[in-house]
Amino acid sequence: MARRKGADNAMNSNRIHLYETHLHTAEASACARWTGAEAARACRAAGYTGIVVTDHFVGGNTGIDRSLPWIAWVNAFEKGYLHAKQEGDRIGLQVFFGWEAGYKGTEFLVYGPDADWLRAHPEIRDATVEEQFRLIRAESGLVVHAHPFREEPYIPAIRLFPDLVDAVEVCNATHSSPKSVSHNQPSYDRLALAYAQRHGLPMTAGSDIHSSLMLDGGMAFHRRLTDLQDLIRAIREREPCFLLDGSTGSSLLSGGPAGIE
Repeated sequence: MARRKGADNAMNSNRIHLYETHLHTAEASACARWTGAEAARACRAAGYTGIVVTDHFVGGNTGIDRSLPWIAWVNAFEKGYLHAKQEGDRIGLQVFFGWEAGYKGTEFLVYGPDADWLRAHPEIRDATVEEQFRLIRAESGLVVHAHPFREEPYIPAIRLFPDLVDAVEVCNATHSSPKSVSHNQPSYDRLALAYAQRHGLPMTAGSDIHSSLMLDGGMAFHRRLTDLQDLIRAIREREPCFLLDGSTGSSLLSGGPAGIE
């Protein structure tokens, strides 16, 4: 994966605002090892301006009982976000709501609709990939294919949907960070980058963090974003930013018609 010289110097600038786009909490993700409040404090201490809480949805590694009635399920599902938001408001960290949808191992980060929307749209629970895209697009939301080339036993096959996503996660820090304890294979990101470029899709980066052991990835912008819709717009319009893959001194500069300058 191509690297941009001088990225480290740019990242040290006070003009840079770092956002974590892929984060799980123990309240809703069975694999997470920190609470929403703990995640907020750790990310603030690590220098992040904001985070998107993307707990595993009903089709993924959720920690919420799937037999619950839909409203009760959503109420439990949003607790990680609510705890992170409450703590973030206290300490000066922006906290946004999202989720990671799972379809037999193929996963998508969803940004835009909030928990109230989920409560009002139970059809999202059993939506197909195509139906998901239509529903989220109707709400001006964003669907990002997360780690599309990851290979693990829980992923029976690599399935690509270039016409049913808005962007591709081309940097997932669990693949490249020396602190990562799973999915360690940088080639997954190289394949994702080539895929996004081939289809002309915007690119994102996230740590896919489940605990404070690894706080290395994300998207770094030259300004503070106003809200989640601003992040969605920045991704969709390819606003220049650094995409961090978690390895020491490694980043991509996203932006421009082809996605990479």
